[in-house]
This record gives sequence, structure tokens and C-alpha cells, in this order.
Amino acid sequence: MEPQLGPEAAALRPGWLALLLWVSALSCSFSLPASSLSSLVPQVRTSHNFGRTFLGLDKCNACIGTSICKKFFKEEIRSDNWLASHLGLPPDFLLSYPANYSDDSKIWRPVEIFRLVSKYQNEISDRRICASASAPKTCSIERVLRKTERFQKWLQAKRLTPDLVQIFPGAEGWPLPKYLGSCGRFLISASTRPLQEFYDAPPDQAADLAYQLLGVLESLRSNDLNYFFYFTHIDAGMFGVFNNGHLFIRDASAVGVIDKQEGSQEANRAGENKDIFSCLVSGCQAQLPSCESISEKQSLVLVCQKLLPRLLQGRFPSPVQDDIDSILVQCGDSIRPDPEVLGAASQLKDILRPLRTCDSRFAYRYPDCKYNDKF
Repeated sequence: MEPQLGPEAAALRPGWLALLLWVSALSCSFSLPASSLSSLVPQVRTSHNFGRTFLGLDKCNACIGTSICKKFFKEEIRSDNWLASHLGLPPDFLLSYPANYSDDSKIWRPVEIFRLVSKYQNEISDRRICASASAPKTCSIERVLRKTERFQKWLQAKRLTPDLVQIFPGAEGWPLPKYLGSCGRFLISASTRPLQEFYDAPPDQAADLAYQLLGVLESLRSNDLNYFFYFTHIDAGMFGVFNNGHLFIRDASAVGVIDKQEGSQEANRAGENKDIFSCLVSGCQAQLPSCESISEKQSLVLVCQKLLPRLLQGRFPSPVQDDIDSILVQCGDSIRPDPEVLGAASQLKDILRPLRTCDSRFAYRYPDCKYNDKF
């Protein structure tokens, strides 16, 4: 399904970002003219300056937004440890950067600065925007995008509705980090530790993270809004853990979304409405998989093959470990029918639940776990 994105979605609804695919890169802050942006820039010290070009503000007619730019220019988002000494800038080939965030320059908290797509992919997008209008490389991106039917719908809309934006805020229970703001082609979210850092965690913590991971996949597969989320591929860096022990999706660039309520009719309709927004990174010739080709077990199989063995193998005494190892084989078998894989995942959750301990290390569920079996 082709997700659609509104121009100010970043500023209005946290959590939209990670669950939209490559189209996400074009949530634009079109209403802010270049003259307003330039007024934000003066009196920046180059030693800590991310720079307008680095942030993507020189292309802000096709950027995520500008809601947190002042924080950059006031040096309230910074990290001295990895700035390139000869430029005062971090390397531009990375997709994410650790940083610190402050509201008063006294108390700092860790955050992550993300690109939705790589710098190279952004450059491809810029060229395709111009090419779509048979314009040179230095065309007005804003002028080209404003002529599209999709952008005209955004201009005419009095409010953002689901048909204009797909939006999955953490405040509504979606397993995404807190969104803090965006500037140019970067967005800022609360910091998490990647899951691979916990491969050597104590058994009770490993059981807790594995249990949470299975719960996240269950909520993405079955939820009240009738959306089905699936991973096209999986690695440990896609999941992160907050200081309170809570596991979240850290990088959802490989997550697809199917609206089960609309079904294949919507998929066919989406193919008729391709415009430059649909073709920026992958090209208009790229074919999205059909809804029918995505199985319910897809994400579970990937997790049981690639992540859960690293967390759970060799951690527990027999016969518990034997049961876990056997179930992981069943859960990671892509040949098995969907019900068998889903059933194996449910059995694994039942085994892991009592292996988790109830103490303050797991602050996200403590002290609730003392009084409620759910935790």
C-alpha cells in the first residue's frame, strides 16, 4: 500500500515517521519561506554548527520540517565528541547520530538524530523532482511539488485526516520512540540502546526483551485500527531499549503497512495515482508487493531466525532451554503454515513470562508487576 504524507505531519503527530516507507522523506514544511529560515541562522558558532546545508535547509521545500531548527542554532542540540575537527560537522554518510538535547543548557539528555533516507537517496530524489518537470538540476523543488495533485489536496485540507496522512503516534500505544521535532532532512527522537547491546544480558533481562519483542510483533499484526505491519528484513539495530527497559522500534525503514479494511481494492487504486512523490527514491517502475503476498508469519519468522536465538540460546537450565530451542526452530521455519508459526510464538511467550523478574531494573513495568499478572 502506498502511504500518503501531509506537509506538517512531523510537527503535529509524533511517531508518523518510522512507519512510513521511503515516501516519508518528503513531508515538507512548505509554508515556511526561505526568508524565514535564514532569519533563524545568525550568530551560530562554526565549532558546533551542523550547518544549513548539512541539515538540508537549503532544500527545505522537500524536507521533513523546521520545528526544532532553533534548537540546533542555539546549540541546544549538540555533541562535541564526534564533530569532524576540520569542518565542525559530523560525517554526512551516516543515517543516525548520537547527540545531547537541552532546554536550559544545564540539564542534557541523550537523543538520536535520524535521516529518513540516506544523503545519496535524497540527492536522487532532488534530481527526480526536477526531471519530472523536464527542468535542470537546479530547478525550484517547491514549484514542481506544488503542481502535483497530492500537494493541492494538502493545501485545500482544513485538517489532516487519515486519507491524507498515515500516522502512528507513540501516545496511542504504537511502539515508537518519542518524537521531539525535525529540522531540514533530520528528525530528533529520544535515545535508545540498540538491541544487540543486550545479547550478553542476564537471563531474566534477555527473557524480558524477547517477551517484549514478541509482544510488539503481535500488536503490529493485530490491532484495533485494522492495520497489519510487516518487516521486509530485520536486524538488531532496528530495535532499541530505553533506560527503563522498555523495547521500541528504533528504525522502521523496513516496515510495510497494509490497511486490512481497504484491502486489495486500495492497492489497485494506489497504482493509478502515482505521482512524483511516489517515485522519488525507488522510481516509478518499482512494484510494491501485493497485500496477498505478505503472510502473517513473515515478521515472526525473521525475528525467530535472526534475533531471538542471540538473546535466548544457552541461557536457561534444562528442560526449559530445550523447550525454547525447539520452539525457535518451529517459529523460524518459513515453510510451516502461518497458524503453526503463530502458535509457536504464543508458546514461547508463555515460557518466557515466568522467567522475567519483577524489580526496579525493569522500571517500565515496576512496581505494577507486583500487583498485576499482566506484567
